Amino acid sequence: MTDQDSLAELRDQLGDLRTRAAERGVDVSEQIEQMEGRIDAAEDEAFAKLSRFDRVKLARNQDRPFTLDFVETIFTEWFELRGDRAFRDDPAIVGGWASLAGRTVMVIGHQKGREMKENLRRNFGSPHPEGYRKAKRLMRLAEKFGRPVVTFVDTQGAYPGIGAEERGQGEAIAQNLFVMAGLRVPIVTCVIGEGGSGGALGIAVADRVLMMENAIYSVISPEGCAAILWRSRDHAERAAEALKLTAADLFELGVIDEVVPEPRGGAHLDPAVAMKSVAAALARHLDELVDTDPEALVETRRGKFYAMGAWEES
Repeated sequence: MTDQDSLAELRDQLGDLRTRAAERGVDVSEQIEQMEGRIDAAEDEAFAKLSRFDRVKLARNQDRPFTLDFVETIFTEWFELRGDRAFRDDPAIVGGWASLAGRTVMVIGHQKGREMKENLRRNFGSPHPEGYRKAKRLMRLAEKFGRPVVTFVDTQGAYPGIGAEERGQGEAIAQNLFVMAGLRVPIVTCVIGEGGSGGALGIAVADRVLMMENAIYSVISPEGCAAILWRSRDHAERAAEALKLTAADLFELGVIDEVVPEPRGGAHLDPAVAMKSVAAALARHLDELVDTDPEALVETRRGKFYAMGAWEES
């Protein structure tokens, strides 16, 4: 029996106990408290044993908060801005002005859908080049008015379709990297779900990069990696272990600056609490950055990314 099976059995027993107590009018509060304690301990133990691929599954859970959930919950005065002024609006990336803890910021993020119709409209959160060009336009607008930028990363990757490539997908992402590296206002990024390859990095060159506890961030998906290395997606779990794509891994490697804790079991179980934690972390990092000289801000940001990785000179 797996840990999850044991937990499910304990929860069923607790439910039965409560039902029988209510039907018979007996006080079993002490037994309920003891069983709740056993469940809490079992959940702690099971959560501590999660594999990297278990975290991948949590990052992809459709009940996790998406960018617009954060917008509606932790921001006020949201005013969405659309279009790249060149081709069209891309619903896979949303952006606009909002207020966080009394401070006006430009919010930009990937947006998935929960229902199939919405997912098709949002292209499952995989942007076309016009999405990245919209993001670049909004970042430039934030810089013009001296306002910080907050971005939310949650995508499997940029859309690899023929039309997207014809319209310059790689160039659009590269332009974003260039612009963000030199943007003269604070940028704080939070990876809230999946952070897939250049599609994620296209809005994630930031002064501070945060990750929710069960988010993932990697150059390729475990399935894609497995298909390349072992010629089969069946090795995705093995690939996830090799990629070291969890928040804990990336914090240890110095790729991210903070792991934002989630409710036990994942953000999908208590989105309001999870989003409150992210709001506090974002506000704290913005407080630390807003008074920084723009030249120093850019120099430090570039140095942060230049210093990533390990190498030896012979």
